Formats: sequence, C-alpha cells, structure tokens
Amino acid sequence: QVQLVESGGDLVQPGGSLRLSCAASGSIFSINAMGWYRQAPGKQRELVAAIRSGDSINYADSVKGRFTISRDNAKNTVYLQMNSLKPEDTAVYYCNADVRISALHVVNYWGKGTLVTVSS
Repeated sequence: QVQLVESGGDLVQPGGSLRLSCAASGSIFSINAMGWYRQAPGKQRELVAAIRSGDSINYADSVKGRFTISRDNAKNTVYLQMNSLKPEDTAVYYCNADVRISALHVVNYWGKGTLVTVSS
C-alpha cells in the first residue's frame, strides 16, 4: 500500500505565495510520475502540473509562469511553489502519483487533498 500525504494549504491574500508538499510512503519500487491536480467548487478536477521521470514537466496554461513543480526523488516528495496567487486558484489541491510497486505493476494513487484559499 502507498500513501500520499499533502501539506501546505492555507488562506493567502491575492498576490501571495504558498508551497505545497506531497510525500509518498509505503511499498514503493520507484515513482514514474508525480503531479498536482485541483478541484474548485462546482468544477471538474483539472491538472495543474506534472513531473515525470527524466524531469519532463508540463503545466496548465492558467498557471504557467506562476507555479513551479519540483521533485526530490530521494524523499519521494513533490512540491508545488505557487506565486502571484489569484482568487481563481482557490481549490482543493490533490497530489497524484504513478507508483511502480513491483517490477511489473504500476498503480496510480491520490492524496486526500489540501485546501488553498486565495482571498482578501
């Protein structure tokens, strides 16, 4: 079993910054990809940023230039540095990972989410 635990969500004013962290633990052979999704009230969950083996990275257009995803492979942890936050960034942010749990099996996992609220 693998657990993803997010942290760092908070209430922040527009223009402010936050750093989210997501640590993976459990029966991990390796991690192929880690990423962040978000879901605002009444909206579908959407990809924010993802980083894959070889450090291939992609971002949603709405966060390009403001958010930065990074990864510490030794700690099985992914980070999301969020700058110049806007009220429309308000959402529950979920960590997602494609985890190789054996030589033959890759399983996708979700964290429980952390709430980011951008408001004055």
